[in-house]
Amino acid sequence: MLTKKQLDLLDFINKRMARDGVPPSFDEMKEALDLRSKSGIHRLITALEERGFIRRLAHRARAIEIVKLPDALAGTPQAGFQPQVIDGDRPDTLPARAHPLEPGLSTELPILGRIAAGVPIEAINDNPPAISVPGQMLSGRGKHYALEVKGDSMIDAGINDGDVVVILETSSADNGDIVVAQVDGYEATLKRYRRDGDRVVLEAANPAYEPRVLPAGQVAVQGRLVGLIRTY
Repeated sequence: MLTKKQLDLLDFINKRMARDGVPPSFDEMKEALDLRSKSGIHRLITALEERGFIRRLAHRARAIEIVKLPDALAGTPQAGFQPQVIDGDRPDTLPARAHPLEPGLSTELPILGRIAAGVPIEAINDNPPAISVPGQMLSGRGKHYALEVKGDSMIDAGINDGDVVVILETSSADNGDIVVAQVDGYEATLKRYRRDGDRVVLEAANPAYEPRVLPAGQVAVQGRLVGLIRTY
């Protein structure tokens, strides 16, 4: 059996991975469970791993895979980090466009440019190439597009320089979402979004970068992260 804190943490990780495609940071886990230190989170994660509910993936920063859910959480959508991160080479030829909800099939998404995970850079170009994306990574609603990540400011969220992020096109976001944020009408950056009254805070997932606080009118959400493709 799991303790209440262990169950609460597993539920939080599962919901965040289902929503964002990446696991929450230790700071976010600590805040969600109202703990005073990260050591408590380490102990809870170790206990969940020992009981077979999660698996920590080697050689990836904070990567967690949910193996199973207890009966108490069986009604919640189960998510794992690994299915959202596709490792491998980009194919030379792309398959024909498929319906995004058909499992095992893929669809082509345009790579609209490079998105900064660091200092904002221009994100859109005129003749975008395409990349093949597994259908299960896409939502059945809304348009999607892809961007190549440049920089390391989101590395603690499992997003590395050179990764391709899959974005659901939307103009709205909830606090904590990882979004494509357009700043001053032309710059674009990939950051965690928080709204604080008439201000927007764009937060990095790397302690080397300070949060960027801007008037809400200067920030436009252009999409929300739903998946990630890693190439070698």
